[in-house]
Amino acid sequence: MTIDGTIGIRVNGEHRRIRQGMTIADLANSLGLAPEKVAVERNLEIVPRSTIATVVIEDADEIEIVHFVGGGDHAVAPAAEGKADDSWTVAGQTFRSRLIVGTGKYKDFAQNAAALEASGAEIVTVAVRRVNVSDPNAPRLTDFIDPKKVTYLPNTAGCFTADDAIRTLRLAREAGGWELVKLEVLGEARTLYPDMRETLKATEVLVKEGFKPMVYCVDDPIAAKQLEEAGAVAIMPLGAPIGSGLGIQNRVTIRLIVEGAKVPVLVDAGVGTASDAAVGMELGCEGILMNTAIAEAKDPVLMARAMRLAVEGGRAAYLAGRMGRRMYADPSSPLAGLI
Repeated sequence: MTIDGTIGIRVNGEHRRIRQGMTIADLANSLGLAPEKVAVERNLEIVPRSTIATVVIEDADEIEIVHFVGGGDHAVAPAAEGKADDSWTVAGQTFRSRLIVGTGKYKDFAQNAAALEASGAEIVTVAVRRVNVSDPNAPRLTDFIDPKKVTYLPNTAGCFTADDAIRTLRLAREAGGWELVKLEVLGEARTLYPDMRETLKATEVLVKEGFKPMVYCVDDPIAAKQLEEAGAVAIMPLGAPIGSGLGIQNRVTIRLIVEGAKVPVLVDAGVGTASDAAVGMELGCEGILMNTAIAEAKDPVLMARAMRLAVEGGRAAYLAGRMGRRMYADPSSPLAGLI
């Protein structure tokens, strides 16, 4: 403490001086944030929201604040007249759309919201990030995409260790009460391939803490089974490297994962265009997750609609059962009675 009665702390990486004796709630209010809508970490320990009005900040404290609202409970829309219900369920939550979309790389939140509407998706992935304490009134995703109408799926994008991923999701749960989450633990920045040792470690810890993780993983049937046995509520093998747009590179292993899993399997990463999404659905996947393929299209809203139709078409083709493959031609018209 100095002679002026202030102490030095760091808030979201920025140095600040505050009045001695301030509580976490006082700090949030001074930053223009609603204390009941933030999650706070103090010196790497989560501060329960019920105590932020009484926890007094001390000199040299390291404070992290993240801000998300709501959890995304929703009613499942009824099936259209004449159309059978083909909903799917993960961790007790039921959805009609089998397309999950991300919320990064769009030119602005308005475009993101328009693409989401065109896609028909009921789940969006969101990264857990620091509040902008320098401008607490800056637009936020929740201003454009209502978490009461769309299910937010907090993810651990950018995490390279199990500990970082676990820490991120603990903050997400404190901020919005989420238990259904998307876990990804990356092995390196160049390929963004998952580190399966760290991924499995994080899965086991999160499950013990009551989380319901949907887990990004390599396209390996053995690794997928290990994650399922560890408590993953959905398996999400990559189709190709994140953001590559290369499409599903190994249909054989994706199919094997689908055949061996007792939980939903969704292709995550690598989709580039509508035909890639259709392929994933034709392999029997419960759904497809994508971000870059829509956000970086020349017309993101139109591409979002195309992806919606591709996922629906691929699912219908899977249910219909494709014809058998033949090595030689087989005429469609009978040869008997040929003139």
